[in-house]
Amino acid sequence: MGLSTSQRRQIPGRDGVERNARLTATTAALLLFLLAAEGITVLRVRSLLSAHIFIGALLIPPVLLKLASTGWRFVRYYLGDPGYQYKGPPPWFLRLLGPVVVVLTSLLLASGVLLLFVTGSLRSNVLFIHKASFILWFGAMAIHVLGHLSETARLTIRDWAGPARQRLSGRAGRGLLQVVSLAAGLVLGLALVGRASQYLAGSPHFFH
Repeated sequence: MGLSTSQRRQIPGRDGVERNARLTATTAALLLFLLAAEGITVLRVRSLLSAHIFIGALLIPPVLLKLASTGWRFVRYYLGDPGYQYKGPPPWFLRLLGPVVVVLTSLLLASGVLLLFVTGSLRSNVLFIHKASFILWFGAMAIHVLGHLSETARLTIRDWAGPARQRLSGRAGRGLLQVVSLAAGLVLGLALVGRASQYLAGSPHFFH
């Protein structure tokens, strides 16, 4: 038998679990928007290379924020936190896919940044890694997004557009974390975007 509403409310840390879930969901919604914009630049990456670099750099701090929130859930669950134990883990296939998504995302972003600083044969090798990791990442991410889409939409709407009874304390703090991550991404993007012309000058056959 499941727990009653009053019993669920007495679970230690229950609100903290929900706040973490909402941070994860709203950050994921933000990332979906940024990834869609980055996807547009992939269609004409040579002519849109500056935008590709800028948005790619902008993505990095929000990605780190989402990794932190999901990592926190992972750690608390396996340490036996009652609230996270009650919530339970994601479905088994999403649990198996999670580390794959983390590795491929890290490889994709790291190789993209590294491409701006290497030359010669090393650049060709890093470019191969960047393109190969993108292909694998795209497939894994599509499954990951579909698996979490309904929860992401539900929690994001509940946190920012739902009725007052569905809102939870800490919303301003969660929003601040996302603003700070975007600001850090903006600084990083502005720092790297100037290397687009240098990259093209050293790669006349870019993506061909």
